[in-house]
This record gives sequence, C-alpha cells and structure tokens, in this order.
Amino acid sequence: MDLQSRRALLKNKANPDPRLDYLVFLEGHLAGTEVMRTSILLRYVPGKMILDTHAFGVYLDTLSGLNLETPEDIAVTLLSDITNELLPRWAQVEVHAPDVHHAAVDVHGVVLEERQPNWDNPALLGRLKPL
Repeated sequence: MDLQSRRALLKNKANPDPRLDYLVFLEGHLAGTEVMRTSILLRYVPGKMILDTHAFGVYLDTLSGLNLETPEDIAVTLLSDITNELLPRWAQVEVHAPDVHHAAVDVHGVVLEERQPNWDNPALLGRLKPL
C-alpha cells in the first residue's frame, strides 16, 4: 500500500472546540496472537481535527499487513501519518512489542513525540503518567 492510500485511512472530523487544549487517548494493537500482540497507544492534543475511532482501527489493521520489522518502524510510521493527517498540537505514540530475539527480553518498547512549534501546555502534559 502506498503512503497516500495508507494515510487516507485516517479519517478525521472537526474538533468540537479547537480553542481548548485537551488530551485524546486511543489504545489498540496490531494483529497477532494474544501472546505476540503489539500494543499501540496514541495520545494527542487536537488542533482543528480529531481522529475517527473506527478509522484508527482500520488503519491499525492495515499496519499489521505491512512489512514493519521493528517497534521503531511502527512508531515512526504511525507518528508521521498522524501528524501529517491530523496536524495535532502535540502527539505521542507508544509501541510495546513482545521481543522474539532473545528469551531474556520480554518487551521492546518505543515512545515518540512531536509538537507544533511554539505550542506548550505543561499543566496538561504534566497530568500524564511518567514512562
């Protein structure tokens, strides 16, 4: 699937009040067995648009079929697509994947974050649980 087709899956709708800063959380997973499930957490502060929840599920189903080999690949792809389609004020992606490379490693996790220039709301972001 090409970049434009993939990003087009991220349907959005108007933010009910773009003057407000608020957090949106969406949790999901990529297809796989219960034991091998890669979990995804998307947190963002909307700008003019919010993400349609059903569309996010369809998008995750599509990501499952791509050849994204590492949690870093998944996180970079997801953050890039979200920031390009929604233009959020702030976005954070967490990916937690079971590690199959060595029996001593249980989970391989990645956290990426991006924000609009000159946007900051420390009181709002300070409410998030630390990593």
